[in-house]
Amino acid sequence: MTSNCIIDPTIGAYDDRIWTRSIVGWPGVNHLEGEDFSPVIAQAQQMAGFPYSEIPHLITVGFGRQTLLGAADTLIDLVSREKLRHIFLVGGCDGARGERNYFTDFATSVPDDCLILTLACGKYRFNKLDFGDIEGLPRLVDAGQCNDAYSAIILAVTLAEKLGCGVNDLPLSLVLSWFEQKAIVILLTLLSLGVKNIVTGPTAPGFFTRICWRSSMRSLVCVP
Repeated sequence: MTSNCIIDPTIGAYDDRIWTRSIVGWPGVNHLEGEDFSPVIAQAQQMAGFPYSEIPHLITVGFGRQTLLGAADTLIDLVSREKLRHIFLVGGCDGARGERNYFTDFATSVPDDCLILTLACGKYRFNKLDFGDIEGLPRLVDAGQCNDAYSAIILAVTLAEKLGCGVNDLPLSLVLSWFEQKAIVILLTLLSLGVKNIVTGPTAPGFFTRICWRSSMRSLVCVP
């Protein structure tokens, strides 16, 4: 584990099978120093491995910034021909609470003439499902990790420029799952850009006071 996405490994009883490195650490978990991965490899070789192989399932990925921008004209064409009605960005940081099934339920309820743009670990709630395509364009577009939120923002800005409107005028809705700092930074970035009608959840952040809620209500809708 090399990023700050680690959660308590004792809950899943895998604290003896996870290693941390660099800035990441957890009490009682083995921490790797330097570039020598031999202890990790040695432990892996001692383990029984998987009892059977899963049936292969392919997931289409690779929609980075340049690929997304290359699809901008296709998206505009589909919208103009009423083949694509709406785009939902569904993603963000994931957690273990049962309420987070909301994002799976939301994704599976998106109409067939709408596209789902997803990113970050929240996508693993539904990215194994088959959403089909719209004239060859996958209905589920995987833009990458939390840090790739920049790509989604650039796509929205580019679409708005090409259509001669503002980002808030696009047929675009943002449904964000938050868990820790990175998701909050993304949320603050969107608010600083004036993006409105953002749904985030599954619960409101503890630091989100009533005063803060009232001042942000016009831009932010929180899923209870």
